[in-house]
Amino acid sequence: MTGPSAPGTTVIRNAAWIVAWDAKESRHVYLKGGDVVFANGVVTQVGGRYTGEVDVEMDGSERMVMPGLVNIHSHPTSEPLRKGVTDEIRSPGFFHSSLYEFLTIFENDPEGLAASLRVAMAELLTSGVTTVVDYSFPFDAWLDVLAESGIRACVAPMFKDAKWYTNDGHQLQYDWDESGGGRAGFEKAMRTIDLANQHPSGRLMGMLAPAQIDTCSADLLRDSYDYAQEKNLPWQTHAAQSVNEFQEMIRRHGRTPVQWMSDIGVLGEHAIIGHGIFLDHHPWVHWSTREDLRLLADSGTTVAHCPTVFMRRGITLRTFGGYVREGINMGIGTDTYPHNFLEEMRNVATVARTIAETVDDLNTSDIFNAATVGGARALRRDDIGKLAVGCRADLVCVDLTAPSMMPVREPIRSLIYASTDRGIRDVFVDGNQVVKDGAVTTIDLRAALTELQAAQERSFSSIPTRDWAGRTVDQMAPMVFETRDSV
Repeated sequence: MTGPSAPGTTVIRNAAWIVAWDAKESRHVYLKGGDVVFANGVVTQVGGRYTGEVDVEMDGSERMVMPGLVNIHSHPTSEPLRKGVTDEIRSPGFFHSSLYEFLTIFENDPEGLAASLRVAMAELLTSGVTTVVDYSFPFDAWLDVLAESGIRACVAPMFKDAKWYTNDGHQLQYDWDESGGGRAGFEKAMRTIDLANQHPSGRLMGMLAPAQIDTCSADLLRDSYDYAQEKNLPWQTHAAQSVNEFQEMIRRHGRTPVQWMSDIGVLGEHAIIGHGIFLDHHPWVHWSTREDLRLLADSGTTVAHCPTVFMRRGITLRTFGGYVREGINMGIGTDTYPHNFLEEMRNVATVARTIAETVDDLNTSDIFNAATVGGARALRRDDIGKLAVGCRADLVCVDLTAPSMMPVREPIRSLIYASTDRGIRDVFVDGNQVVKDGAVTTIDLRAALTELQAAQERSFSSIPTRDWAGRTVDQMAPMVFETRDSV
């Protein structure tokens, strides 16, 4: 289903560089000095000279035109709230994974959800993202706020059988409620996905999203995966994201998280694993098998790689290039703030090369592929993530005269490693312009930030009632410097 798209024909004339799709060779290629044309939300020409009628004409002589980026893992209703708090928070009892001790404490309230979502969508659009997976618990205005932003969104309404909690900061407990929690959530997720597919914007779709491998029963995982296959939907869960989770799955089943997923039949081309870091080859788990990478590759499962949130804790995938060479389909996500996708892409390279101790671990093309066609493949879409005739008109214009992009020799490298969002000038989704001259046109960002500030302050006031030790935000996340009154 497609909804309202920009009417008439738009041509970006004489683009200096075009990142085009070569269908015969199934890869991105550079074209120099050609036109990009789209009409009614669809790309109609890439390269060459357009001589037909034009409704809107743009000068591309100082621009690179590239496909919109595809973000397959994000939590926009919660993560923007945590800015300035969880950047370097310590949780030694859980191997410095803040999931269990702190991410259940720094929570948004219903009044702050829409503001958080708008802030994240503005950051994503201005960093070149045209499609996002929003992995959130559903709320009343969710679909409409996403649609109003102008982005193409895959809603992933989370559901689970158990909640995490700790009474001491080092022992993880699970509060199980399979009927009232997981099953009810699964049914609500199916209804929400139906509403997304029917949304008049035509830019919303759905994904089955059992929250975490350790908070869902085998039956819930299997039933939701079967439903995804039946409806041809993507399916995603967090798995292999912490040492604690790895140890818990070994305790329960004697199998790694990935091996257990294979055993119960939830690996495959519909499946996406959020993070997939602690596989059996990772040195932190000291495990005896070496099966996990092969299981992911052979099944066609995608890994959603989100380096920023983990590198803050000294944790990383081992390694991005190694997964690619194994034949695993890779996508990229912005699990945490900032929702700057180009910075996330740069962190993919930095972390992989550091941990591999060689620049040879990966190529920039591997990163760009994961951010475009790899993500599109994970979402079961063949019409996004590339510039080709017949694809959706989701595209990005980069200003080659921006100081951060000059001198211009290799524009994709310069964009990722030097410029990031500073080079983005215009973004189109379904042919509609959502970013103009570097600013988002569909969101009142200042108003959303003001609302988010108030939501963060409300969250801080109630933190001691949720923390196992009754700590304040300043006790859990001390200020960088001692703060004094100036008078």
